[in-house]
Amino acid sequence: MSKITIALEAAVATVIENTPQDGAARSNRQRVYVDRAFAQILKLIAPRIRHFVRQYGLTAHWEDAEQCCAIAVHRAIEAYDPAKAQFTTFVNWQIRGELQSLRFRLMTDQRPSAKKVEATTVSLSALATSIDGDEISPEAMIEDEEAVFRTEAAASDYLAEGAVSQLIDAYVDQLRKVGVEALRRRPRPKRAEAALRRAEGPRLRSATYGIDPAELEKLEAKLARDREIVERRVFQTATLDDLSLETGVTKERVRQITKRAAKAIAEIAAKDPRFAVMAEYGQPGTPKRRPAPAARTTPLLPDTNLPHNRLASVRAVDPTTLSPVLSTPAVQQVERAEPAQLAAPAPSSASLH
Repeated sequence: MSKITIALEAAVATVIENTPQDGAARSNRQRVYVDRAFAQILKLIAPRIRHFVRQYGLTAHWEDAEQCCAIAVHRAIEAYDPAKAQFTTFVNWQIRGELQSLRFRLMTDQRPSAKKVEATTVSLSALATSIDGDEISPEAMIEDEEAVFRTEAAASDYLAEGAVSQLIDAYVDQLRKVGVEALRRRPRPKRAEAALRRAEGPRLRSATYGIDPAELEKLEAKLARDREIVERRVFQTATLDDLSLETGVTKERVRQITKRAAKAIAEIAAKDPRFAVMAEYGQPGTPKRRPAPAARTTPLLPDTNLPHNRLASVRAVDPTTLSPVLSTPAVQQVERAEPAQLAAPAPSSASLH
């Protein structure tokens, strides 16, 4: 046997000796011995791996081929029996099998069925190239630049629909309370009311206790009709003619229902804390952006209370000739001013001496 074969047999024996037979976990010492021996095996058969990779035409997929060869070596060590064959012969067949499988997965034109139809494997990255000649990945080719905009728009529409549905529900609940209260206050014959309560039986008093179920059904039908009119007319801009034909209500009645609903929904949005953002949005006095901080006004004249400014004086100058103007009343007034008064802002045509 050659030196490489002897070294391979010794390294494989080290791996087998430090592998528990009962499936128990390796100790830290055994793990270190196995890692060192496995690295030594890969180093010894590296020329053989390079030869097989070139033989199977996988040089363009070198990293994948090396990973498959490492898996083949691992499986060969697990199934190796020294009494049947040498490790060099046994590992060759494992490496060949893994590389053949990899070639069939990467290059489908190598299969017999593909050779019959003269199929050719083409990389998806080679379908398009950039201006510089670089390959463009399929992910970049199918990238949708408007995906973010459409996603945000769909999310906005979903939130808006939910808010509209809650507003209409709150409005219908308000109409239901008013309608139930009107039915309760409606005068009925005492015998009919007593018969109705006997039919309901003894139970806890509810919001609809003592009200004829037929009248409640009529109220719910009317509320469903009004809900459809409000939803389609106020929030979906349906025409009066369409609503009148589909609901059987006159156009004037539809106009009155929508007008009353719009006013009530606006009041609900203003009072209900759930719709506080909707009530504040778009108002004339509500700023859409945070106001910018106010600019700091720095006085033009120095602080006369500081020791190094106590001897300073202010004199006006002529803007055209930049010469002092000594005879104006303004100059005399400034010269007679107290030091505390000189700290106030002055015209830009003043100079310090």
